Amino acid sequence: QVQLVESGGGLVQAGGSLRLSCAATGRTFSSYGIGWFRQAPGKEREFVAAISKSGGRTSYADSVEGRFTISRDNAKNTAYLQMNSLKPEDTAVYYCAAHYGLGSPTSRYDYSHWGQGTQVTVSS
Repeated sequence: QVQLVESGGGLVQAGGSLRLSCAATGRTFSSYGIGWFRQAPGKEREFVAAISKSGGRTSYADSVEGRFTISRDNAKNTAYLQMNSLKPEDTAVYYCAAHYGLGSPTSRYDYSHWGQGTQVTVSS
């Protein structure tokens, strides 16, 4: 079992940066791939980025490729999402999620554990 807590959200101007953290409890963090998803009001929850359990494989949504970077530190049981060049359309609640096993899946249905979310608001 793993429990996830996101932090680092906030209000930022367009063009700015934020770094989200996803802290996990439990001793098996390194057994889970981690994904970041986001959900804007009235929209479906969408994939943002994912990283495999070893950190060796990453994947990104086209909308954030080149602006966002996902990483993890298994010694600290924490995953990160560095977000640069933020745009107003990045405004959403951001969730981290854990996938037990190999790979870095992009479907929300492959993830069994979810955090409570952190709000990111980008003003124009």
